Amino acid sequence: MSQKIFFGVLSILLLALNSSVDAQQPAKVRRIGRLGTGSSADPYSDAFRQGLRELGYVEGQNIVIEYRYANGKNDRLPDLAADLVRLKVDVILVGGSQAILAVKKATTTIPVVMGGASDPVGTGLVASLARPGGNITGLTLLSPELSGKRLELLKEVVTGSSRVAVLSDASNPGANLMLDETREAGKSLGLKLQIREVCGANDFDSIFAAFKKERAQAVNVLSSSFFNAHRNKIVALATNHKLPAIYSNDDFIEDGGLMSYGANISALYRRAAIYVDKILKGAKPADLPVEQPTKFELVINLKAAKQIGLTVPPNMLARADKVIK
Repeated sequence: MSQKIFFGVLSILLLALNSSVDAQQPAKVRRIGRLGTGSSADPYSDAFRQGLRELGYVEGQNIVIEYRYANGKNDRLPDLAADLVRLKVDVILVGGSQAILAVKKATTTIPVVMGGASDPVGTGLVASLARPGGNITGLTLLSPELSGKRLELLKEVVTGSSRVAVLSDASNPGANLMLDETREAGKSLGLKLQIREVCGANDFDSIFAAFKKERAQAVNVLSSSFFNAHRNKIVALATNHKLPAIYSNDDFIEDGGLMSYGANISALYRRAAIYVDKILKGAKPADLPVEQPTKFELVINLKAAKQIGLTVPPNMLARADKVIK
């Protein structure tokens, strides 16, 4: 009987000892790679961190984020993507078709979450929205579908316009899809389009000078993470040439642009944290459908309108989700 008691007590002590050791083991710190086309002054990373905090993740405690930014130089993206792969991060968050494509070429095994892609199916990033397949999932911007709508809004703001310039990013895999939508919309609206492709940051000055020389009455700036990284330059040129311009997101408006129409990208990056959380808990990207935005915002900057001598029609102001006065 005493022997049974001895072994019983011994078992309890061993169990308590093991539990104590397990309790002392620190929680596993997960590593997230963040690749951006802009700089470290990135509002989308802030939004992503906010989303993570809402899910119980604290940077430096249970997660570490490895940041890599191209600073508007897309030719750096492949090396930066390869660097994150060498670090063997658990998941990579990336936005912009060029950056996502760079990560796709760098790894087929590390899970990748898109913070926002122009057209992930049309550009070959995923097989379909419902079943992305492979190692990539996340959120899309619906940029091609909205390109024509922006042209329509621009014509309503610049009443009587017939000649509209279009700024396209030659390096964007989704550029042709957006241009197709824009041409169709231009045709139905009776507009003559002056399309110019940007191949590098040094092209902006000459292209805007050409727009003005060719008597363009407004500019439709197509969606591009490269353009977003150089938005201060683009907005300044549009203002200096007194060209009303519409952009794909309100970051341009915060920097003095006239108007934008599109999904709230910061909100998409907050939601991207949910994808990262699911993947860190064992979900596979191939099984997580790509999410499309359901709300689009029209933002108008009256300060910018006054600066270029434009009067925005009252009906457009009434339709705007946000008006900066």
